[in-house]
Amino acid sequence: MPTIAFRIAIILTFSMWAPAMAQWPDRHGPSLDGHVGAADAAALPTSWSETENLAWKAPLHDEGHSSPVIMDGKIWLTAAIADGTKQYVLCIDEATGKVLHDKLLFENDEVEELGGAVGFNNYAAPSPVVAKGAVYVHFGSYGTARLDPETADVVWQRRDLECRHFRGPGSSPVLFGDKLILTFDGIDHQYTAALDCATGDTVWRVARSTDYGDLGDDGFPKREGDFRKAYCTPGFAKVGDKIQLLSVGARAMQSYDAATGEELWTLRHSSSNAGIRPLWLPEQGLALINTGSRGELIAVKLDETTRGDITDSHVAWVYDKVNPRFSMPIYSDGLIFQISDLGVVVCIDATDGKELWKGRAPGNYLASPILAGEHLYFFSEDGLGTILRAGREFEKVSSNKVEALGTTACPAVAGGAFYVRGKTHLYKIAVQHK
Repeated sequence: MPTIAFRIAIILTFSMWAPAMAQWPDRHGPSLDGHVGAADAAALPTSWSETENLAWKAPLHDEGHSSPVIMDGKIWLTAAIADGTKQYVLCIDEATGKVLHDKLLFENDEVEELGGAVGFNNYAAPSPVVAKGAVYVHFGSYGTARLDPETADVVWQRRDLECRHFRGPGSSPVLFGDKLILTFDGIDHQYTAALDCATGDTVWRVARSTDYGDLGDDGFPKREGDFRKAYCTPGFAKVGDKIQLLSVGARAMQSYDAATGEELWTLRHSSSNAGIRPLWLPEQGLALINTGSRGELIAVKLDETTRGDITDSHVAWVYDKVNPRFSMPIYSDGLIFQISDLGVVVCIDATDGKELWKGRAPGNYLASPILAGEHLYFFSEDGLGTILRAGREFEKVSSNKVEALGTTACPAVAGGAFYVRGKTHLYKIAVQHK
């Protein structure tokens, strides 16, 4: 279990940038780290099937990787038809599974093809975020909107933020006080923008300072491709009196002052396609950075004086054995747990990066796990839910299968239940009392 001091630090840090909290306002929960609150954790089931502890399943249409978010009894997610010309927002009642809103939000006359990502990515991959009185949905360069949570009516929208995603959008928006922060890492433009939550106007915008090393003599990239592309959703770190926005791109990551967009420091790396949100461990003073395809997990030591290029000066340790591409690690009580795309689970000591154990959860994994009490929940692409104990030894608690549940989205938790997006339905899994 996380130490009391660590959990207090996370909650206090998060409260400095978060709006009034929903039950599960972000794809990684209320503290952006995959941790479930104690009351909900105590009530979650450790076994389920089509006939056991399945409260309801609500039908979904078309495609989507976006993870459900929950506020005031309403679950929000997005969907898109396969060719990307129509993009939707859906709202489902938490108690009953009834579809409350199913709204066509954006229609696109011209859509960039997914290239080699057909069947892997789609046009509804970024997850929504919610705050009191507002739902924010994002489809990359195809559009961003604030919705009224009661009616799903559009309060404002932006469709002028340019980016060639090349293989489709993937970075989810994040909230920082009265700002909605968006990340664009395409093959033509790489930048972060903060929008005013009330109006949608741009508050600040900053381009990545990365030297990609791919320019020809004419000053243009030698060829198009994945070398500048990334999908990372930023994380936050409170270091001294600043809240830093930690954003991983191709070939480098940057930290920005979340209030102003000022670049504070950069860390160079050799990977592309970064897709995992960084984690801040205040009790360790470490930021955990996953660099992307064939990449590394890097622990970076931060303090108030950290500035400039820190590649050769602030790396505490590197884990380079089996790292995921999209599944975020979980930190608990000095230990880091992560699962690879192919189901290899490792436990790493946060102080020195040493591997403590390695195990396996059968299947392929894109969704991030959650930590509920002492239990780690993992959901595979083919519907297997594996629970492990979060400790210094590998211990499997249970495996559970729902045939149609295969998921690429992160689970959400509220009211002692968890909600998992399958290929055709959204599932509510909760203890059913007879």
